[in-house]
Amino acid sequence: MESLGRFFSDLNGMLWGPWLLVLLVGTGIWLTIQLKGIQFRLLPYALRLTFARERAGEGDVSHFGALMIALAATIGSGNIAGVATAITLGGPGAVVWMWVAALFGMATKYAEGFLAVRYRQVNHKGEISGGPMYYIETGLGWKWLGICFAMCGAVAAFGIGNMVQANTSTLALVEVFSISKETVGVVLAVFTGLVILGGIKRIAEVVSFFVPFMVLLYFAGSLAIIIGHASELPAGLALLFKDALSGSAASGGFAGATLAQAIRFGVERGLFSNESGLGSAPIAAAAAKTNQPAKQALVSMTGTFLDTIIVCSLTGLVLSTTGVWDSGKTGVELTLQAFNAGLPGEWGQWIVTLGVVTFAFSTILGWCYYGEKCFEYLAGERFILIYRIAWISFVYIGAVRELAFVWDFSGAMNALMAVPNLIALLALSRLVGRETKEFETGVLKGTIHRFD
Repeated sequence: MESLGRFFSDLNGMLWGPWLLVLLVGTGIWLTIQLKGIQFRLLPYALRLTFARERAGEGDVSHFGALMIALAATIGSGNIAGVATAITLGGPGAVVWMWVAALFGMATKYAEGFLAVRYRQVNHKGEISGGPMYYIETGLGWKWLGICFAMCGAVAAFGIGNMVQANTSTLALVEVFSISKETVGVVLAVFTGLVILGGIKRIAEVVSFFVPFMVLLYFAGSLAIIIGHASELPAGLALLFKDALSGSAASGGFAGATLAQAIRFGVERGLFSNESGLGSAPIAAAAAKTNQPAKQALVSMTGTFLDTIIVCSLTGLVLSTTGVWDSGKTGVELTLQAFNAGLPGEWGQWIVTLGVVTFAFSTILGWCYYGEKCFEYLAGERFILIYRIAWISFVYIGAVRELAFVWDFSGAMNALMAVPNLIALLALSRLVGRETKEFETGVLKGTIHRFD
């Protein structure tokens, strides 16, 4: 087991090297050029469209439901622990580079959503199926590459989307309530089963409640801390931007970070958080009820904005304004320390714990849908029940077992998902740009209604 852990650790480090980060950000920059900065020009319209009721077109869920499934999978423990880890490794300036990666990543997320809807298919049950495997096969004609993506997606889901999330939430609940891992594992597996056995519509219903609730709760707690430390806010913001351009000198329990480290860990953790370019979110986007690929694509890109520009920024500002970022702690412990320092009594502990648990549970639901759609592409929809039963079982396993190598294994599989997806995005970028221009021209001329 130790040698297996070293293998996946080395593989993960090799795959997530500078070359992949450059490819991810570079794809976002290229798509931003192709789409003429659509994430800046049409963001207000995209946010309004998110809550519009679509009456025309095929689909299983609403724009909002599809976005909530995608956000359920992306807004996870990484928004709480991942930002803290980025600051620990790269200094406070890493947060600014997370923003940079997210702004370009919004164009990537738009293109993913566009292609997912344009090339989606209807399976034998009358349900929508889509995602990178379909636009790779149909758009490029490379079924073998679509199979590679689907294999990695179906397997990776059990790691980062299942066992890691179950383990994270279990550790938080055991610490606070002093209950056994087995008890948490059984309860978590039962609740997961009750949701996912109902299919995408039940998943959409549950996460449409959970995601807004958990984001608003975390937003309220973070905002209370920032307001309570309003006098430190200018200095906290200045610290972020200063370190983003110069790196951090050693202080307190912080060992210091170079500019290169700030860029690397900011970009890396930002992309891990919002999953732009990974190829997971378009699987949910394909299920949206819409008559225009561009509409759901616009809604999809708001996911990166909400995940990184809003939620991750809150964590970064809390850490910088409370001044605990250089205490020597890392991950969720650092975020917990900041919330305990910023809120009275045990409010900080409760908000972080509840945030970790709800974020993790929603991620389990969202990634189950991603994984089963990849599995459906490989084996057909007849075997989906087997995948769901296996998924429930692995929730329990993740809750009660140590996960020494799962993080590295999941990271390697995610990288192997990203590469074929990015190839397809670049190869089909001109098509996305051309048809988006046609859509915008139609909207401006009034031939396409904004809210059908």
